Amino acid sequence: MSIPQIIRDCSEKWKDNAVVKTKIGGTYKDISWGKFYNLIARMATALANEGLKPGDKAAIMSHTRYEWTASDAAILTTGGIVVPIYPNLTAHEAKRLIERSHSSFLFVSDPELVELALSIIDDLEMVKKVIVFEDDAMDGVNHPKFIALSEFANVDADMALIDERLSNIKNDDIFTIIFTSGTTGEPKGVMLTHDNIRSNAETALELFDIGVGDIHLSHLPLAHVLERMASVVMLISGATTAYAEHITKVADNLQEVKPTVSVSVPRIFEKIYTAIRTGAMESGAPKKQIAFWALDVAEQAGKLWDVGQKPSGFLGLQFSLADKLVYSKIRDRFGGRIRYFISGGAPLAPELATFFNTIGIPVYEGYGLTETSPIISANRVGNQKSGSVGPVIPRVEVKLAEDGEIVVKGPNVFSGYFEDEEATKAALTADGWFSTGDIGRFDDEGRLYITDRKKDLIVTAGGKNIAPQKIENVLKMDKYLEEVMVYGDAKKFISALIVPDFEMLKKYADHKKLEYTDMTSLVSNPEVVSLIERRIKKHQKDNDFASYESVKKFVLLDHPFSAGDGEVTPTLKMRRANIIKHYKEALEALYYED
Repeated sequence: MSIPQIIRDCSEKWKDNAVVKTKIGGTYKDISWGKFYNLIARMATALANEGLKPGDKAAIMSHTRYEWTASDAAILTTGGIVVPIYPNLTAHEAKRLIERSHSSFLFVSDPELVELALSIIDDLEMVKKVIVFEDDAMDGVNHPKFIALSEFANVDADMALIDERLSNIKNDDIFTIIFTSGTTGEPKGVMLTHDNIRSNAETALELFDIGVGDIHLSHLPLAHVLERMASVVMLISGATTAYAEHITKVADNLQEVKPTVSVSVPRIFEKIYTAIRTGAMESGAPKKQIAFWALDVAEQAGKLWDVGQKPSGFLGLQFSLADKLVYSKIRDRFGGRIRYFISGGAPLAPELATFFNTIGIPVYEGYGLTETSPIISANRVGNQKSGSVGPVIPRVEVKLAEDGEIVVKGPNVFSGYFEDEEATKAALTADGWFSTGDIGRFDDEGRLYITDRKKDLIVTAGGKNIAPQKIENVLKMDKYLEEVMVYGDAKKFISALIVPDFEMLKKYADHKKLEYTDMTSLVSNPEVVSLIERRIKKHQKDNDFASYESVKKFVLLDHPFSAGDGEVTPTLKMRRANIIKHYKEALEALYYED
């Protein structure tokens, strides 16, 4: 059965249940399945009336909100193919993807994205209509292709038309074309079928007990395959999805919504952990001592959690007291009801996974790619290990190539790259095995570990193979380090580009009464450089880094990596080749002999 057919059945089964929570007038309000599906049906009818035929493409360029999900379902209901576009792309990048996908409709959300769409629409002859979610975003817009959603969907739902369209959708029809972030070059259009997404969503529900009564806080971009698949999981399970107002409002929304489920990325957990330690550091004397004592107890208890044990004896008493005084308050900041926090999209530092699980915030790390819909493996209740990405999910096969590359086959594996036969043949064998480009290993209990991206491996002049992500993840745990990129292919030693946490660095400088006029003068201050050097050495010593995998020199940047300059993807993954190109001279200078 296709995804939109399942959604239609769910709308009838749970007609009066809340499917969505969204902020209206400063308060989260419920939207019932009946009301939500009525919007989907009216949008689908309007799209069909305007000429969207089965197999046609429609793009959605919007921040995460319930209209995104409704538009997604409406396009699919007509037999169309959804093309998600990240809302933080440049006008040139967005235009390129709309052109490449041959999208005939475009959905946008707010004034900022309306302005972007206006700047490119006259070059997009194939686009028939631009549908705008917010009525206010249409103020001053008089372009004939632009129409507010409220006006566009102001039609009666044609259920006979919808029944006909739904009955003609096949399971192997294309569900979506997702253009990858392009960390190594031009984004490729990943074609995923209804079967691909449905199989992955149904398997997720085998692993995680999610259903009616659960509330999911959606805050990642819905253009990201992980959040998109999670939205399907919530729809077909009967759970309710609450949409965060903005990524900066997630902390507030967690306490308002009190979710039981949320899907996130490691960067969010890193920031939360840093905020916890910073808050402890800045507390008054008694609270500061209690907080750091509790963090120390959590570290000791975490060593037991890692081997499946619980603290007992004196440590058990300390843990119970720390839980009452500190850990419970941290849980309250997450709403106090989290049962599943799913982490994906990038490697999660094992220390973070252990910490959050130890204090009662269950974080389950998984692994996958856009091409695999996305889940390949996942930690789950009763089978969890920090540092691993869990066992391979049911009905999916994984094998390791001679060089350790992970190769996968299953119902979740994509059908190919859109209009790119050469790339498809390079990644996908005739019998369905997909080469992920990731290097991995299995432990004795069948859990998968990702050691690095195949293309990212560094081979030093001495012939040592180094996985940069392992080093970067350790160093990023430091409160003074925001981002780290390790460098050193064919070099005598490895070095790093470092983006500091500027707020923490300014606090340090003010505390030490260091003089600075701007970020450039701050990061070049000898005392600041010395601080970062000491922090790096400490982490490398604490983690028993070998000499060849220790950062010997570094460049401290006075600005973050830039998405606009192509240094990071829309999901904030580093584009290493671009970063190295931009900072080549500074990096090479680290290797000059005195």
